[in-house]
Amino acid sequence: MKEAVVVGAVRTPIGNHGGGLSAVRPDDLAALVISELVNRVGIDPAEIEEVYLGCANQAGEDNRNVARMATLLAGLPTSVAAVTLNRLCASSLNAINMAARAIKVGEGEVFIAGGVESMSRSPWVIPKSEKAYPWGNLTAWDTTIGWRFPNAKLKEQFGNEGMGETAENIYEETKISREEQDAFSLESNKRALDAID
Repeated sequence: MKEAVVVGAVRTPIGNHGGGLSAVRPDDLAALVISELVNRVGIDPAEIEEVYLGCANQAGEDNRNVARMATLLAGLPTSVAAVTLNRLCASSLNAINMAARAIKVGEGEVFIAGGVESMSRSPWVIPKSEKAYPWGNLTAWDTTIGWRFPNAKLKEQFGNEGMGETAENIYEETKISREEQDAFSLESNKRALDAID
């Protein structure tokens, strides 16, 4: 089995809701990162097997396979395939793991993996009516965070808490402290720096 390694990494600054990056479409944001990565690593774009991007929202400008749109906007050849993954907050990590697995089993040698999200640009959405000529009011759902169009059966059985509430629930179950989380993060960063050196 082949070994998968990270040969380059690029990211944008972390933005704030409605902040400095809010004027940038998510497909353009991801394209910027992809093209910068290709330039820094110095690889021939034709050697890239596939691009995997995680994206949890996918309700507005990041819909319809944002990975493919960003790949094309980055100027990569049309022969480079791309797929968007949604595992909510773990979408980008899932994309990286998929790329590593693909390399290990010989599906290709060069992959780009990462993620994109723009909560500032998330739209309000309205469901289609079940009637041909609807009367009355419709509910617009904010797609910035949390559920929209929840299935009543799932909501009844599992609830429909957002990730912030879910994180609090996990803390109540596991009691993992902030200090333990910070130590884990520090160790992860140390390993990344060691790998780069």
